[in-house]
Amino acid sequence: MAISFCAKRIKILKSYSFNKLTVRNNGFIILLPEIGEDLPEKDPLIKADGFPEFNTFSVERAMAAVGKETTTYEQEVQKLEQQITMKNKVDIVNDLINPLELLHVRLHTTWNITKALYFGNQSLMPTQYYESIHTNMAKANSVPHMSVPLYKAWKKALENPDSNLTPAQQKIIEKHALEGRLNGLDLERKKRDRFTYSNIKINQKRTDFAQLIKFATKMFRTTIDNPHIFKEFPEEFLKFTAVNPNEYEKGPWKITLEPHIVDTFMQYCPDRDQRWNVWQALVSRGAQRGENTLRTSSTLEDIRDHKMEQAKLLGYKSFSHMSMETKMAGSLENIYRVMDNLLEIARPAQEKEFSELTKFAKDRGFTGELMAWDIDYWSRKYAKSVYNFNEEATRDYFPLPQVLKGLFKLIENLFDVQIVEAPVKPDVWHADVRFFEVYDLAAQSPQPVAHFYLDPYERGRKMVSAKTASWAVPIQPRSLVAEKKPLVALIFNFKPPVGDNPSLLTFQDVTYLFKQVGHALQHLLTKVDYSMVGGTNYVQWDAVEVNSNVFGNWLYEPEVLNSICRHHKTGESMPADQLESIHQMRRHMAGYKLCKELYFGRLDLVLHETPDFWVPIVAKLYKQHFVFPLDKMDSHLTSWSAIFSENMGAAYYSYLWAEMLAADVYSAFQEIPQGDNGKDLRKQTGARFRETYLSLGGSVHASQVFRQFRGRDPNYEALLRNVGLKDDEVDD
Repeated sequence: MAISFCAKRIKILKSYSFNKLTVRNNGFIILLPEIGEDLPEKDPLIKADGFPEFNTFSVERAMAAVGKETTTYEQEVQKLEQQITMKNKVDIVNDLINPLELLHVRLHTTWNITKALYFGNQSLMPTQYYESIHTNMAKANSVPHMSVPLYKAWKKALENPDSNLTPAQQKIIEKHALEGRLNGLDLERKKRDRFTYSNIKINQKRTDFAQLIKFATKMFRTTIDNPHIFKEFPEEFLKFTAVNPNEYEKGPWKITLEPHIVDTFMQYCPDRDQRWNVWQALVSRGAQRGENTLRTSSTLEDIRDHKMEQAKLLGYKSFSHMSMETKMAGSLENIYRVMDNLLEIARPAQEKEFSELTKFAKDRGFTGELMAWDIDYWSRKYAKSVYNFNEEATRDYFPLPQVLKGLFKLIENLFDVQIVEAPVKPDVWHADVRFFEVYDLAAQSPQPVAHFYLDPYERGRKMVSAKTASWAVPIQPRSLVAEKKPLVALIFNFKPPVGDNPSLLTFQDVTYLFKQVGHALQHLLTKVDYSMVGGTNYVQWDAVEVNSNVFGNWLYEPEVLNSICRHHKTGESMPADQLESIHQMRRHMAGYKLCKELYFGRLDLVLHETPDFWVPIVAKLYKQHFVFPLDKMDSHLTSWSAIFSENMGAAYYSYLWAEMLAADVYSAFQEIPQGDNGKDLRKQTGARFRETYLSLGGSVHASQVFRQFRGRDPNYEALLRNVGLKDDEVDD
């Protein structure tokens, strides 16, 4: 039946009295302060104005709130189970969808408030406490997906479709039915017990794998005291790695295997022996030849075996085949076909690139053959010499105020959305945090449709890796049932202002900013009434990053680049040769980079498709994708945490797939004539993008969203054009 929304909220959440809340951490029992008798509607970390209580935040209060919320959530799910079990006929909307929506909003708002604090101010939310919160929240969040009574109700509703349901309500039913089935709830008791056992073992082994790699990473330390080696390194890197930061120019410097250290070291270290030393330590973590207690081969094989068993229990040929249930690509055959076509172009390009790079290196005294530990260093030297590209030199032309001004103007011109800084700032976790209001100009409403925090500057946060130097945290989702507007936190590690100079960004920083704003807009501008399928919730994994990549593509548009690029002192535009160097860097080593993405994407899928031992799989695929040989010391698979201890198993290709989709989506804008002739068409295309990619969230399958925007199925041609591996002509 159709939903009727009332002014009064549906009240299902009861008050719970907690005389004591305890958290056991590292062997200690911590007594936490009591959270008062809140009203059912009162979120524990939200003030009366509807925004989080960041000014009064403490770890103790957060842990108590999380303890209360997870307990409440699990108890309310149990009540729903009892209620629907006793009913002859379940009203799927009022008995299940709406109550779960309220629970979902409260749980995830509390969770994401703590997440924003963790990324934004780790002095208020230390890592060990957030990890505990994340574990407890994830466990609670899984409860509805493991419920047999709820699954039966979802399944019955799916088998007896109701034409009065909204598309979002129907998608919520499909979502929960699929999750229940993939959690083994359709299996008869004996098989379900086996499925549950395999799940427990997978989680145990994933934890073991993560701990082994964490320990192996921390074991490696090398101290280098030769100042000549560090002549070209960025100043910030020297300060960060110096044994004595007050004498960072003199050294010595301590090098570890943390990603943000290794990446920079491999790019700037001129000493090949030192590069090899760090590289071999990195790729040897978990290797069979290493210390027995740190080997991960048997652990990762156990993970693969149990995943394969689960897939076959559910009736799938392999875990990779099962993974396609939550992916836009649809089938392994489709993915492999696209990968083969891309490799056919990328591999010859890589051969040419390595020939040129080898000649460049040998002209400068290099002897021997380029190997894996040489590529980053000589690639950077080549870019600086041939393209005159210097990442640090771009800072003077990207002051943060100008970049934000140009970005917000782009959003306004394309989507009829105005972003303005709020005259009054609510509670924030640091004085530097800014607060913005989002207005829908087409709606002509005086009220903002959403809000977001912007925390731009570094202050003690350590970049985990290049991919995680920025975050978009959807603190609060849009929900008509819960009467909530979207609220997002955008958090970055940009250099703060110094004296009269504003914060100055590198081009990489600007890319992070554009991508995360693109990601945030999917939450801020969603028109889906239910948070369970709004924003990026229930968007197929290989399409989640489409919006962020589309916004990354805008950075190479001359008009957009000119609007954000002004010298912070003179106001002059960036010289033409430097602008050209930015475009050249996008194409630099494009064949090699694409082959690398194809290799890891395919390796992951094959590992989860076949029971064969991993060593010959790696050897075969490496040879197919790279022009240089696999070194005998290279055991990179045994430390691949993304697929063995995190959630990217049989899904790693999603990064490349989203890039491909985004390039094709963005090409719709590239096809528009430049100047005034294309102004109206660009506005129409922007409106169509907003009504599809920025509005529909997970309420419509990603393949259908693409067709609604593009009018056809996707192809990979635009991706190749973007990186210079195909001529710039635009296909009809």
